[in-house]
Amino acid sequence: MKFTHSETEYKNFGRCLCMETENILVMASLEYGPRIIYYGLKDEENILFEDINRDFSLDVEGYGTWYTYGGHRLWRSPEIVPETYYPDNRPVKADVTDEKVVLTAEPTPFGTQYSIEISFNDDETLNVKNTIVNVSDSPLKFAPWSITGLAPGGTEYIDLNTEDTGYLPNRTIALWPYSEIHDIRFSLNDGRAVLRMDPTIAHAFKAGFNVVSGQAMYACGNQIYIKRFDKYDPEKNYPDFGCNFETYTNEKFIECEVVGDEREYAPGESAVINEVWEIKKR
Repeated sequence: MKFTHSETEYKNFGRCLCMETENILVMASLEYGPRIIYYGLKDEENILFEDINRDFSLDVEGYGTWYTYGGHRLWRSPEIVPETYYPDNRPVKADVTDEKVVLTAEPTPFGTQYSIEISFNDDETLNVKNTIVNVSDSPLKFAPWSITGLAPGGTEYIDLNTEDTGYLPNRTIALWPYSEIHDIRFSLNDGRAVLRMDPTIAHAFKAGFNVVSGQAMYACGNQIYIKRFDKYDPEKNYPDFGCNFETYTNEKFIECEVVGDEREYAPGESAVINEVWEIKKR
């Protein structure tokens, strides 16, 4: 569907492209990225995390400083320095029409180029197409990895596989070394995993899953954010013990992360993660 668009200054995020429908507001940075830094109902707050104080950063030797900024970003997996953390601090190219926006970064020194395409469906859900192109002359092995940082204070619900596979396992749960098994923010039942974002608990927690349904949800304040993505495909080589969805939290934010197929991508080939976002009243 068509939407209105304009440029605006938003807090300390600089020049942003503002996209609006009757009920939804989206903003993406023009000065770095590609990043979506705002998503919400017009009469509510931003459902995305905003790192106003730039609390989270990493000095990447020889390349500058990487900043979380907040919002939605695109990475490559596995998580290594400097490739994953290459600073995306330069302006993006914005191709804008009344029906879609494509934000494209300059090529990285590692033979990749990142872009995010944004468009609306007739029901005001948002299409987010995350693309990494191999712009080198050689095959590159990686997985696309889209990460959505969400505002503090909510609860995330992740669908677990309920398929009856008989004598075979049906659920993958991967934990990172810093994730405590008894973490009070995390719980499981037969149909879902639940992760609560608690601003009073500083230590980090991360887990990964094989989300067969291709859906996760985050309830925060008066809004519910729903992320839909490609269903788990057993023929694909997902990283991190076969996880197509991962989540991370600390005392500042929580992240919904979608991971794609880890394999060699030929020169000129694209690695793509397609998502559909929905936001509604709680």
